[in-house]
Amino acid sequence: MSKLSYFNRRVIAACVLAGAQFALSGATHAQEASAESSVSTSAIQSPAPFKSIKQINAGVLNVGYADEGPANGPVVILLHGWPYDIHSFDNVVPVLTKAGYRVIVPYLRGYGTTRFLDASTPRNGEPAALATDVIALMDALKIDKATLAGYDWGARTADIVAALWPQRVTGLVSVSGYLIGSQEAGRQPLPPNAELQWWYQFYFATERGRVGYEKNHHDFAKLIWQTASPQWHFDNATFERSAAALENPDQVAITVSNYRWRLGLEQGEPKYGALEARLAKLPAITVPTITMEGDANGAPHPEPQAYASRFTGKYKHELVTGGIGHDLPQEAPQAFAHAVIEVGHL
Repeated sequence: MSKLSYFNRRVIAACVLAGAQFALSGATHAQEASAESSVSTSAIQSPAPFKSIKQINAGVLNVGYADEGPANGPVVILLHGWPYDIHSFDNVVPVLTKAGYRVIVPYLRGYGTTRFLDASTPRNGEPAALATDVIALMDALKIDKATLAGYDWGARTADIVAALWPQRVTGLVSVSGYLIGSQEAGRQPLPPNAELQWWYQFYFATERGRVGYEKNHHDFAKLIWQTASPQWHFDNATFERSAAALENPDQVAITVSNYRWRLGLEQGEPKYGALEARLAKLPAITVPTITMEGDANGAPHPEPQAYASRFTGKYKHELVTGGIGHDLPQEAPQAFAHAVIEVGHL
């Protein structure tokens, strides 16, 4: 079986991963051809730090977040992935604030300065929990609607919010496309080559893996960065700036919970059961959306043809060339920022 066919089968069944170039036809979509842009990683400048990190109680968390740009500007919420952090957006934020946007960049649960308010709250990494965190943050900040944009865990979270709470979402930018899945889909076996790419998911399923990640999470993260973005020659300072966020006391528990939940080895919390049941039906995303993919993404991802039909509103896909890997916002910040701006005009 070819690589394309087994990945397509996984996404049709699970819609767990996504990305690559796509040309779409159909009256329900605003654009009929995939856009392609080229970015040189050598042109990316060293990022400036955020002005400050604020803290706010939101839902079960005290969330650490950056808040940049005009207070009365249209809101964009940028969501990072694993094992990365808010610094993936260091060079995205200035482009958006210059364009007049208010940009919120939160640490997800288990990262940076975000903490649980109650020591007894389960350290749950299931997808619905992370999406609920975003809604709680928007409520705490009195944000009615926002454009959501992210990659990896952040893209999955943004997809879920857009699918379940479309009235709160102005537009969506999702690296690797439609990432909503279910435990049932996650239990389905894949061909050996595909399983190999998920080696760390099986590692986390064991107690040895949990202990190993706890002991070696710094070097573990660097290995993931290298394999997920094989053509991105990041320097040590860039990595260490983000690796500091993994020192969160809940990082190991959240990471292990997330991947064990996907395999059906952890049931999650009953309060999220109704949301997960809705997500298991793979709901359509109706808000204006731009999906993106880098041409050198080393993480598992199928072709966009497998998920494009899940976006039933105005839609466009962009392939970013130039050796761009999994952390697309950090490797191609101009392309990512421009997509955020463009999605509001689809």
